[in-house]
Amino acid sequence: MEPRERILDAASALLAEGGRDAVSTRAVSARAGVQAPTIYRLFGDKRGLLDEVAAAGYASYVADKLRRPASDDPVADLRRGWDLHVAFALANPALYVLMTEPRPEGRAPEQLEGMAYLEAMFARIAAAGRLALPEELALQVFGAAGNGAALMLLSLPPERRDPAVSHHVRDATIAAITTDTPAVSEPGPAAAAVTLRAGLGDVAVLSATEKALLAEWLDRIASAEG
Repeated sequence: MEPRERILDAASALLAEGGRDAVSTRAVSARAGVQAPTIYRLFGDKRGLLDEVAAAGYASYVADKLRRPASDDPVADLRRGWDLHVAFALANPALYVLMTEPRPEGRAPEQLEGMAYLEAMFARIAAAGRLALPEELALQVFGAAGNGAALMLLSLPPERRDPAVSHHVRDATIAAITTDTPAVSEPGPAAAAVTLRAGLGDVAVLSATEKALLAEWLDRIASAEG
């Protein structure tokens, strides 16, 4: 392998074995078989190296999800995605914490790809008339609950990590943001606004300006009624 790949592999292995503190320049250079200046030349500093490790973790995580075909039930896919997310966190605790910590410079492209995958899933749920909240709000609620459940479990000793905790939070969260039947069959404008908002991109008879205005109105209806 090229030095860059060897360094990333070494840093990832050290992170998995001993956590962030184990990823020292000396340890990485020894394990990768390179000189320390090579690490600085390729990654700048330890922070840069850890950011690259996190990006590689995201790439692997998203690639695994993209390999799984979607079913006919987008809500079932959302539930399965939650379980995969928490399972990844428990299998890769140090990497997960590194991946999810805030970064002032913004999200890496790999993280944005993961967000795009989740946004597409919520768009499918909304298009099916089964989203009870506006897409952006539902997405943020789901993300906050999923990350919170994973981090809470990781804060406990392994013997105290009860899978039932994740299952209860998952079911409560999905029940709060989705409906069992198409929402448009229920009275009230909010559900209809959410569903129409999801399909607005396919409307060809409106200009871009008209679509933007209608989208704003639909979001306001869904938020106020919801």
